Order: sequence, then structure tokens, then C-alpha cells
Amino acid sequence: MKKEEVGHHFLARLGKTRLRPGGKTATDWLIANGDFRKDKKVLEVACNMGTTAVEIAKQFGCQVVGIDLDEDALAKAEQNIKENEVSDLVRVQRANATKLPFEDNSFDIVINEAMLTMLPAEAKEKAIREYLRVLKPNGFLLTHDVLLNGDNAESVITKLREAIHLTVSPLSKDGWKETFLNCGFRNVETFTGEMSLLSPKGLIHDEGVIGAMKIVGNALKPENRDTFKKMFQTFNDPENQLGFIAICSQK
Repeated sequence: MKKEEVGHHFLARLGKTRLRPGGKTATDWLIANGDFRKDKKVLEVACNMGTTAVEIAKQFGCQVVGIDLDEDALAKAEQNIKENEVSDLVRVQRANATKLPFEDNSFDIVINEAMLTMLPAEAKEKAIREYLRVLKPNGFLLTHDVLLNGDNAESVITKLREAIHLTVSPLSKDGWKETFLNCGFRNVETFTGEMSLLSPKGLIHDEGVIGAMKIVGNALKPENRDTFKKMFQTFNDPENQLGFIAICSQK
């Protein structure tokens, strides 16, 4: 399978810059609950193109380290950092979320969006315990992921995996909350809503009118049309009851 066929790579190729289930709405909620200040040290896990890392640095003037396993995404992040003139505040490197190359108690805030869903249960907990380890006492973990609503979870997960070509494992609201508590976090607060990744309203809110038009134009090209149609239908089908969940937890 070509990398471009995997959901988030495919959408990035179409021009999508926000590859998160709740888009800017969920990210903004996380940032509002993270106690960001200039003196805070931040780790973004699965930083992708560095969109959120750059925004945080520009808004708060704090130091941000971004990690990802995808070297192509890191190259785009480097370019994004350079274009936004935040090279003195943001740096990125290749690293694995389940084995972070940082010492204990290194960061005030860890932010991780749309990645834990991609991990099976054991790996999810391993990553979350790593976040706990590198956080300073009372530090915040900010996560944003796919939410399963309703009772037909097995069927919905199968459809989602077929649409994005990844063995994803999203959870219910209670399932997500229980996972963080079991891994040692406290004060677990959540914010949920409808999946907006490919909704018309979500596209415009996240990418702007011109950006949304560009994405749709690329999606309608013959080589992209079938893949986009399947993803669009899966994400927006009310029977699937897919949503987003943003979670703020404390060490």
C-alpha cells in the first residue's frame, strides 16, 4: 500500500493542514485549558507538519519540542517553522511516542492530537505512561482523538479502518477517560462534539473558504475521487456516530 493511500497522508496531499477529528475547535479548547505561558516547556507528540506547535510558540512565546516518526512530515514542519520565523522557539525531531528520548519531569505540557486512536490498547497505555513520565508534577496532558458514540462500535471501527487504511482503535468517552485514569492521570476533563474533519462546515472553519475550495478541487480529480468519497461518507454518515473528544488531564 502506498503511503499516500493512508488517510492522513491522503488528506495532506489534497491540501488539508489540520488533520484532526475535531479540527481547530478541539485544538483551541485544549490550548485554553493548558495553562500556556512563556516560561512553559511544551512537547507535542505526533506533531505532523508542526501547525499546532507553531501556533503555540507564536501565541505564547514558549519553547516547543515536536516529535514524529514520519520524516516527510518533519521536513514539512521544518519548513513551516522557518516560514513562521519561530526557529528560536520550536524544534522537531524523529522519535517514538512509546519510548520518548527525554528525561523524567522534562515538560510542563504534553500535547498529542489524533495519534492514540492509531494504537492498540497496550501501546496506547505505554504511550500515555510515557507522557506521564516526562511531565513535571502537576503538568498537563492535552489530547484530541476520535470518539465512538452508540452501540455498534465493531461495525463502525471496521468501516473506519477500510476508509483510512489504518488499524485504528478509537474508544468511547468512558473508555478514553478510564484509560487516562488507569495510567495515573487525575482531573480528567473532556470536551466532545461531532467529527468535523471532512464536514463542509468543518473544512471552511479549519482551512478557510479558499483552502476548502482547493481541497475539494483536488479531491474531485479522477485519481482522488473514489478515496475521498469513501472517507467523506464514512466520517459524515450519522449512523456511524463518529465524533471527537478533547481531554485535559493532570499529572
